[in-house]
Amino acid sequence: MARILVVDDETSMQEFLGILLQRDGHETTTCGSADQALVALESDDWDLVISDVRMPGMSGLELLDRVRELSPETTVILITAHGTTESAVEAMKHGAYDYLTKPCSVDEIRLVVDKALEKRELAHENQRLRLQLRDQSAIPTIVGKTARMQEIFGLVRQIAPTRANILITGESGTGKELIARAIHNLSERRDAAFVAVNCGAIPENLLESELFGHVKGSFTGASANKPGLFEVANGGTIFLDEIGDMDLSLQVKVLRAIQQRAFQRVGGTSEVHVDVRIVCSTNRRLEQEVREGRFREDLFYRLNVIEISLPPLRERIEDLPQLIHHFMEKFSAELGKDVRELEPEVLPALEAYAFPGNVRELENIVERAVTLARTSRITLECLPESVRRPVAAQGPDKRIPEAGVSLDALLAAYETSLIQEALQRCGGVKKRAASLLGVTFRSLRYRLEKLQMEDPEPQ
Repeated sequence: MARILVVDDETSMQEFLGILLQRDGHETTTCGSADQALVALESDDWDLVISDVRMPGMSGLELLDRVRELSPETTVILITAHGTTESAVEAMKHGAYDYLTKPCSVDEIRLVVDKALEKRELAHENQRLRLQLRDQSAIPTIVGKTARMQEIFGLVRQIAPTRANILITGESGTGKELIARAIHNLSERRDAAFVAVNCGAIPENLLESELFGHVKGSFTGASANKPGLFEVANGGTIFLDEIGDMDLSLQVKVLRAIQQRAFQRVGGTSEVHVDVRIVCSTNRRLEQEVREGRFREDLFYRLNVIEISLPPLRERIEDLPQLIHHFMEKFSAELGKDVRELEPEVLPALEAYAFPGNVRELENIVERAVTLARTSRITLECLPESVRRPVAAQGPDKRIPEAGVSLDALLAAYETSLIQEALQRCGGVKKRAASLLGVTFRSLRYRLEKLQMEDPEPQ
């Protein structure tokens, strides 16, 4: 059943169309002029408008133009007793679906109305399918069937259409950027840019220029004006990854950019205005960072309008089989192999592993396993030694001797041993070791300095 508005200055035509359409099951309202029709259009939604062309006051063509302004999704059919080829062409130019000439037969009216409503329903169905596909593909690589992950997916879908700033928290490797991209893909900004900035990977002296741009001559090497990433993301979303690593002095400028939706390029004097949604992430506890003076309280509350906390992989082990098979399919396709199954002892070994690098580490482990697999099955020998060896308490002795212990010394020794093992496994590459340990590159450098450990040459 459709809602149809009939507009004609002839009472007999109003009654004829009203009775006919109501008998066909449609909800019908009649008006004697275009002005009356506008009142109905402004106060309610209509699937179809059937209007006479020549009426006292506003004509049917003028009404058609107003319908297009007020309700673009409403279909319009025009009827006139003075039909010509020129008037038909004019009606189509104005956006009418079809054009009928009086007197109209019942069959002719029914045919045109049915086709108009069929086309409208098809357009709506296509839109529903596009939204459904977009909704399904917006979180394409985030795998999780546990209640916690399903709760997160539901929250993402709920908040994506809003303008609220989002703070995504969780350990390194838990998929914070994937969630940020899903929020963007499900929002009205999806056709604009999604710009990701790793605040911990860009040197502090360059991060301001990267975010806000610079003008020519503002510093050594600034040979031309350069727009910042806030400008690149205008109309879209900017994702400030590891916002907790940002220097305090730059936090002030980011806060102003969020509050004013404007900023100045480095070395510039004019304001640059942008419309950008802010999504941030951190693996730190920002509340503690605020208390200890390393993060601005006002910026924290600006960013933390809605928080999404991602659980570490060790707290969602039920998702492990689904994640493993997802990555097996991915890397089998990339490597041109057909690795589909696990030997019986492989899954228990992975389930017993702590995954300090979370899902990112699992992805690396599965990529390695698929690469080394000789058949369609992953064997225990395809896994890294750290996963294969039995799980045991690898930390310091937990018993406290009679004379007591130095907790700081024990923790430092344990931390040193873990960092040394990570660096050894990663060939001295600190960025990979940081990822394996679930900390940022900058945090690892700080720990190396604090523990006075030898700084390996490879980076």
